[in-house]
Amino acid sequence: MPALRFVALALFGLSLAACSTDSGPKEIGGTAAGAVAGGAIGNAVGGSTGNRVSGTVIGAAVGAFIGNRIGAALDDDDKRRAYTAQMQALESGPSGAPVAWRNPDSGRYGNVVPGPAYQTNGGYCRQYTHTVYIDAKPQIERGTACRKPDGSWSTVS
Repeated sequence: MPALRFVALALFGLSLAACSTDSGPKEIGGTAAGAVAGGAIGNAVGGSTGNRVSGTVIGAAVGAFIGNRIGAALDDDDKRRAYTAQMQALESGPSGAPVAWRNPDSGRYGNVVPGPAYQTNGGYCRQYTHTVYIDAKPQIERGTACRKPDGSWSTVS
């Protein structure tokens, strides 16, 4: 049942985003991705059933807003470069040292600053700060990513 509520909430958020007359495909895609990621994170950290529902709703709303704003401005090449830098920073970046990325075609750029690795629940995690400059204005995302058993990194908050 909780999964059904989450899907319904995500579809509701998508329908609201689609109603906006000035939203393009990047805004809608960013909103959808942000809502799903934020909802999943909110659900995971919610704890008890009542708190999980609240966490899912709040996480989806915050994620949708952030995803919409970043998705509005980044093209696929920007996103690929940003993702590559984030994975490099998490995998092998020295703590506190920025891993930069730049798209010469769009003029957008950013950097990812990883924190120290730490062990939790038998796995390794790192906090990070990812700053994306859109029209010379910084958009800052802070989060935590943990290494999954298959070796890939997954953002947890």
